[in-house]
Amino acid sequence: MTKPEPDTDATHGSDAPHEPGDSGHNATTRAVLDAFADGNPEDQLLLGDVVSGLRQTAFGMLLFVGVLPAFLPIPGLAGAISGPLVMLIGAQLLIGLSKPWLPGFLARRGPQRKSMQRFHDVMAPWLRRLEKMVRPRLPWVLEHPVASAFTGLLLILLGMLLALPIPFTNYVFGVLMLLFVFSLLERDGALMLVAWLAGAISVVVFGFISGNLLQVLAEVIDGWF
Repeated sequence: MTKPEPDTDATHGSDAPHEPGDSGHNATTRAVLDAFADGNPEDQLLLGDVVSGLRQTAFGMLLFVGVLPAFLPIPGLAGAISGPLVMLIGAQLLIGLSKPWLPGFLARRGPQRKSMQRFHDVMAPWLRRLEKMVRPRLPWVLEHPVASAFTGLLLILLGMLLALPIPFTNYVFGVLMLLFVFSLLERDGALMLVAWLAGAISVVVFGFISGNLLQVLAEVIDGWF
């Protein structure tokens, strides 16, 4: 009788905290937040660990962590951190990457768990209500290359707006980004359609009316050509 081989995964992974999505399956938004908040408050949640080994939910999880600074009452934090990270995620969706890529200096950084725990305490009751309304549906909105590219384009534009010093808009853009997060994590195409509509309206209202986004886009295009 052959002696069974030891379970190396169990041996090496028993001491590491379990992150949602390790097995490649979709995780609910509340499960993601529960896992991120579970642990030593002084531990750092590295962005590289957030996306490591994930599949469909990787972009949603990274966007989830990246948008947190928009909810912190620290001037300039959202523009310096959330804006560029949202643009990076959007650019990768635009060009059709199947999972996020992070440069090393970003992969080695991330929020402390105590920040996730504070966010968890505020959001958990709302997420319990949300889970009763969202469900996997309209998969083409999330999986079709053209649809993913459109999502990426909107995230780039919204990331630009988030990076600009527009007064009193951090929470507005933060809530809007959460629509994209919930859509990606819950695989809800109908909710993504709502995020598209809200995102497009925000780009028009906060971008083109103020003229700031047009100026930024003109400088970017001029740099390309």
